[in-house]
Amino acid sequence: MFSFLKKALGKTNEAIKEVLPQKKRVLTKDEFEEILLESDVHYDLVERLLMGLPDEINRIQAFNSLISVFQYKANWKESDDKPFVEMIIGVNGAGKTTTISKLARRYQKEGKSVILGAGDTFRAAAIEQLKRWADKLEIPIVYTQQGHDPSAVVYDTILSAKSRGSDHVIIDTAGRLHTQSNLGEELKKMVRVATKALPTAPNRKMLILDGTQGGSTINQVKVFDEMIGIDGIIITKLDGTAKGGAVLTIADELKMPIFYIGVGEQPDDLIRFKANEYVNTILDEIFI
Repeated sequence: MFSFLKKALGKTNEAIKEVLPQKKRVLTKDEFEEILLESDVHYDLVERLLMGLPDEINRIQAFNSLISVFQYKANWKESDDKPFVEMIIGVNGAGKTTTISKLARRYQKEGKSVILGAGDTFRAAAIEQLKRWADKLEIPIVYTQQGHDPSAVVYDTILSAKSRGSDHVIIDTAGRLHTQSNLGEELKKMVRVATKALPTAPNRKMLILDGTQGGSTINQVKVFDEMIGIDGIIITKLDGTAKGGAVLTIADELKMPIFYIGVGEQPDDLIRFKANEYVNTILDEIFI
């Protein structure tokens, strides 16, 4: 787990080394502040994290400060419902389709059966990409032609899952700009139709955030949450950015569960997010 996280935070740790070429036993407040800002932690949060810390900071004090960001009550929405229906939401380019394949692969490795629903009917490329992943992973997929009603795909996918006895349903959604009101209405309809097909569905509505965008993605979450209610977050592409500290900003601002982080392009490159491991991976680059 730590090796995967170290890979994911590689560029962030390189940025830390530019600020602090040599690891230390204690840091000054100024050094700690500079490291956090360089890692894309929001300034206001940095100020709060430094509050109450001594002028010289050891690892335990730094850990206690950073881990405090994650000490909020979050509804993880886990259940034994079968099928367990997840809708995957996010803007184009965030890594939605790849993340769906990673989730599907994760469930496969747990011995669970999965079916995909190609609910992004706005882009033909999205349907084709998801079909390729389904073929590669050898799992069933429900899809239609570009431009057709995505809610029909939602309904058919859930009915197919029920008839097959599938454990998991993962439904893709259109990734147009979150400011478009027609997308909002489309997503609301997809949620309503999912509930008609199965009263417990969707069990979880997961938003994909592009880690390379850092803390600027927070407004996306707020808009989507107002539209349909977001249950949790998956952060992608952390391995491609020095903005790994933005995870702290995202957690602090949104107080939502961060379920997974993407650490690469392969189907196995998705790991459960654990706050203590995330914080320790950063501190490993700072302290002896």
